[in-house]
Amino acid sequence: MVNFLMNKIAITGKGGVGKTTLSSLLAYLYQEAGYNVLAVDADPASGLSNALGFPPELVAAIEPVSEMDELIFERTGAQPGTVGGFFKLNPKVDDIPDRFSATYRDIRLLRMGTIKIGGTGCLCPENALLKALTTHLFMRRNEVLILDMEAGVEHLGRATAQSVDAMIIVVEPGRRSVGVMEEIRRLANDIGLRRLYLVGNKVRGESDQAFIRQIAEDLPVIGFLPYDPQVIEADLTGQAVYDIAPETVAAAREIWGKVSA
Repeated sequence: MVNFLMNKIAITGKGGVGKTTLSSLLAYLYQEAGYNVLAVDADPASGLSNALGFPPELVAAIEPVSEMDELIFERTGAQPGTVGGFFKLNPKVDDIPDRFSATYRDIRLLRMGTIKIGGTGCLCPENALLKALTTHLFMRRNEVLILDMEAGVEHLGRATAQSVDAMIIVVEPGRRSVGVMEEIRRLANDIGLRRLYLVGNKVRGESDQAFIRQIAEDLPVIGFLPYDPQVIEADLTGQAVYDIAPETVAAAREIWGKVSA
């Protein structure tokens, strides 16, 4: 085992853009280099286990934390689904990653589930537990953390932002990625998260790279992943992208070299 500085990476972007693919590849590249890795699926689509190649029976045994009603009540003092009222805003969470995760090929996986947003103002016990857990993961744990997020920063807060070593926004060549990227950047700036980086995915050539560099403006572009049918094949067959998409793995290795330096 090697000595290392803590590496806490949050990966976000619009749905279907490839953030889960990048999350899985970075997890395997860190593991390959001898690091302890905790991969956290905080995306409602919940596809990180598949991208990592976890066996279906193992995935079925990993319950999302947001759906653990008994645990939420035990830790917050309030029933899930209630809004307002009294509950603990800083519940005990330090045992959750080890108790409720699963390990495959030396990568530990935890499923967070969905933070509820909307008109309620998020004043519910489920969100209190998930936000406390996210803060613990970034500020207290000592392994490499790869957080596969939905398109936003709802899991993060001002206290957590200073502990995020890198937030990587994944985009693809197309205007639909731009609006989501700008919204993520605005939200990140609101909580004081300044270490933002861009990765282009599904890139077919130099024109796609040029487009992504143009829309990035002042955001550092740290790499590109190619359009790769093997990534689609991995999803269809339930194999890890890391195992069957060598071109994409090579591109991810260059990105990993920049974020792990």
